[in-house]
Amino acid sequence: MGTIVGGFLVPHDPLMFAAAEAVPAERRDAVFAAYEEASRRLRDLHADVVVVFGTDHYILFGPGCLPQALLGIGELDGPIDRMPGLDRREIPHHPALAEHILRHVLANDFDLACAKVLTVDHSVAVPQQLIVAPAGDAPVIPFYLACGVDPVIPMRRAARLGRLLRDAVEAWPGGERVAVIGSGGISHSVGAADMGRINSDFDRMVLDHVVRGDVEGLCAMPDETVLREGGNGALEIRNFVAAMSAVPGARGEVIAYYAVPEWITGLGFLQVHATGETAEVAA
Repeated sequence: MGTIVGGFLVPHDPLMFAAAEAVPAERRDAVFAAYEEASRRLRDLHADVVVVFGTDHYILFGPGCLPQALLGIGELDGPIDRMPGLDRREIPHHPALAEHILRHVLANDFDLACAKVLTVDHSVAVPQQLIVAPAGDAPVIPFYLACGVDPVIPMRRAARLGRLLRDAVEAWPGGERVAVIGSGGISHSVGAADMGRINSDFDRMVLDHVVRGDVEGLCAMPDETVLREGGNGALEIRNFVAAMSAVPGARGEVIAYYAVPEWITGLGFLQVHATGETAEVAA
C-alpha cells in the first residue's frame, strides 16, 4: 500500500517574482531560503509522489465552469501565468496513481472534476519549482480547490477530501511514499479595498492551529471571520485543511513566517509531520 509520509504548507505569492525588487534583499533572500529549507526537508522524506492542493485564481476556470474541486490525472505543464523566474515547463506526473485517487474519491460519494491535460497556474507551479523540483523532481498530482472565486468549497468538504486522499493512497497497491503540499495564504486581500493589509495576529492563530494539528478548529472558523480578519486571500487555508487532513496524526512545525507588505501577504512556511491516526472531523 501507499503511505502519506508528511507534508508542507507554503505560500505561492506571485509578487515574489513579479515584484522581486520591491522587497529589501535581506527579506527576499529569507523568503526564498524558507522554500529551500522546505525542499531540503521534502528530500529527507524520500517521497516518490507529491500531491499539491492549489487555488483557482480565475485563471484556469472561467465563468463557464467553476469546479469545487478538480484533480489533474494526466499530462501537466505550467504555469499558465508566466513571470520572471517562473518559466513554463513540463511537470512530471503519475497518471496511474492520479486515476486511482479519482476513482476512489468518486466511489465514496464525493463529486470531483478531472482534467486529463492541465496547465497549472502559480499556486501549483511555485511549490513545484521551488520545493519539489530541487528535491528530486518527483511526479506531482495537482488538486484544485475553489478558494478564490465564489462559491468556495466548504472548509469541512476540503477536510473530507484530504481524508479521502489518504484512504486512496493507503488502498493503492504500490508502495509509493506520498507527500502533500497545501499552497496558499495566509492573510492577504486581492482586488479589495483592504488590499495590502496583513493581519499577523490572524496568521499566527492559523499557525498555532496547524502546530497543534487542530483541523477541527480551522474548520469551525466561519468564512465571515476569515474574510474580516484575514482578507479574501485567506480563504486559501482550505488548502491547508485538505493537506493536514491527508496526513495521519498531522502536527505542524513552523519553518518561517514573514509579513511582507510589499508582496501584500503574510507568508507562512510549515512542515506537517505524520504522527499516527487522527480523530475524524465532523462532516
